[in-house]
Amino acid sequence: MNPAVELCSYPGLDERIVIVRAGDEVDAMFVRTERFNVLIDTLGTPELCRMALDLLEERAEARPLIVVNSHMDWDHFWGNAAIAGRAPIIAHAAALDRLRNASTQQVLKDKASQEARFRNVELIGPDITFSGSMVLNGGDLTLELIHTPGHTPDHIAVWIPELRICLAVDAVESPIPEVWSRSAGDLRLIRSSLTRIRDLDARLVIPAHGRTSSPSAVDGNLTYFEALADRVGTLSDRRLADPQLGDIEGFRLEDFVAIPVGMPSDTAAFYRSCHETNLGATVQAHIEKLKSA
Repeated sequence: MNPAVELCSYPGLDERIVIVRAGDEVDAMFVRTERFNVLIDTLGTPELCRMALDLLEERAEARPLIVVNSHMDWDHFWGNAAIAGRAPIIAHAAALDRLRNASTQQVLKDKASQEARFRNVELIGPDITFSGSMVLNGGDLTLELIHTPGHTPDHIAVWIPELRICLAVDAVESPIPEVWSRSAGDLRLIRSSLTRIRDLDARLVIPAHGRTSSPSAVDGNLTYFEALADRVGTLSDRRLADPQLGDIEGFRLEDFVAIPVGMPSDTAAFYRSCHETNLGATVQAHIEKLKSA
């Protein structure tokens, strides 16, 4: 069953920006400008996206719609079929590589076998792609689409300079983000993307998970990765090779960040899995550093 969709806001958030929340699954974002409306992500199914569009109809004020896919993770773009043919869909060029990868179809096949709501999902890709960055000039508001890889190779965040608001999607996450792989290169990318977002000096930073708008979430994510690196730096060669390192006291998720009170057990398990990947990437980065010394 699809989660309920509701429109939300945060204290101090400009009325032209609306959070489109699909239960605990994901937040999409809607931005109304003088020239057009922008929907950043289409949620996890076409049905969810259609629910969102119905709720947004009054706020849309009959302006043209542009859709931005922040990245090709299922909960962010599987609703594209509800948009196809009605509005252009923009994504980073690296999204096409992910869309064409066999693993993307496999994720859909697996989820469709587990939940009936995914059986009508059709994978629809972007109409327009870009490399580096892209700017949408809405007249009163500018949306700068910034490539922020590390969580995924194709990830983009949205910076609205007039409001000093960053729609960070999954580049920032509470309690922690997840690096794309256990490679040192992807770890460097996510830390670089976090630094880039921090250096925007945003008034509000809004991720797609974690229900926060505080810029302190960026500092918290960076502090977490720095603490991981410091802790891994104390390990012996034998301990570095321990496949169960994340279960050892001092290296568990809760040794680095507080797990929110009341977080469902399956959500906590998900973030522990993210931590395992982050820890593996940090170990790899440390091993590479030792080899180059």
